[in-house]
Amino acid sequence: MSEYEILLMLDPDLAEERQTEFVTRTHELVEKGGGTWLSHDVWGRRRLAYEIDHKADGTYHLLQFDAEPAALDEITRVLKITDGVVRHGAYRRVQGSTHQKAPSQAPAPAPASAAAGSAEDSDEAAE
Repeated sequence: MSEYEILLMLDPDLAEERQTEFVTRTHELVEKGGGTWLSHDVWGRRRLAYEIDHKADGTYHLLQFDAEPAALDEITRVLKITDGVVRHGAYRRVQGSTHQKAPSQAPAPAPASAAAGSAEDSDEAAE
């Protein structure tokens, strides 16, 4: 049995019940294939780098489970044909890795040394 995780990006206009239905269906497919469900983390609504199907946002869910490769094939087949699933990615988890929280959406501040260096460079160029 292998350790997998799937990152789902769902249509942001879907009702919460419909999103839960997708996760429940995936959970059932994992158990039906002889696998073990480990966790489900809701990352929430996130802004996309570019529009997909005229939508600027997506709702993300991270699913972690142990399953046979045949079960994963069935899960990805079902996700491909399910309306409301914008994108999904299935990945093997690395042995002993730990789960991290969803990345924050706040932009990272520029390092102070880089900002000071670029100001000095522009002063030198002006001379």
